Amino acid sequence: MSTEIEDAREFWNRVADDWQTQVGRDGDANRRLNSDPVLRSFAGDVQGLKVLDAGCGTGYLSIKLAERGALVTGIDFSERMIAIARATDPTTDFRVDSCSELSTIEDDAFDMVVANYVLMDTPDLEGTIVAFHRVLKPGGVAVLIFSHPCFPAGRATVPGNRSGATYVWDFPYFQRQKCIDPPWAHFTSEFTWFHRPLSDYWKVFIVAGFAVIDFEEPRITGDRYHLIETERALKESQACPYSVAFKLQKAAKSA
Repeated sequence: MSTEIEDAREFWNRVADDWQTQVGRDGDANRRLNSDPVLRSFAGDVQGLKVLDAGCGTGYLSIKLAERGALVTGIDFSERMIAIARATDPTTDFRVDSCSELSTIEDDAFDMVVANYVLMDTPDLEGTIVAFHRVLKPGGVAVLIFSHPCFPAGRATVPGNRSGATYVWDFPYFQRQKCIDPPWAHFTSEFTWFHRPLSDYWKVFIVAGFAVIDFEEPRITGDRYHLIETERALKESQACPYSVAFKLQKAAKSA
């Protein structure tokens, strides 16, 4: 295991209990209000499908998918995350495994791979996407949600008296970069993530053998405005694109 992956694993072990507080059984506000509706739309009817929740964390999405009838396997390289997930839902198959290896998963094993806010945190993007492609059945799909690389929330300022947002970069956007953000919300540890330009993600998907069949920038819609607690939070959700969503497909076998 590379030093960067080992460092990332140690970090997520350290913050796993705080993460469970953050997402709980239903996901945090960004997921519930912005990206989870897109994820559900891209995934479609999962009844009876074998679904891999790659980078499952403490398991909230695995549980949601299982409630919709999917046959779910959740993997995460953080032992503490998996321990919490197993304690929360002993019936789901949760495993310690790395997204960039998927060493416990056979080839062509799943109808769908879902990775929810994972790709910006993995040091090995290329290895991860190749592994996703390997474990999908021919014709299978991958639904990938990750933080918007063009408009990272940690670099956004939303003015209080007018609309819009300002982003400040301290390095070139097109440069791949390991980033360290200060603690936020109730967390006490700095957060490490990996910036890549959006075009790099797209190219990695294609090189691995995927076709991009859908794309969205999740945002809050009018039917959910009433669920936001403050006017400020609503304004930020309307102004800031927090994430991107891809639906990819592995080619079906030739007749």
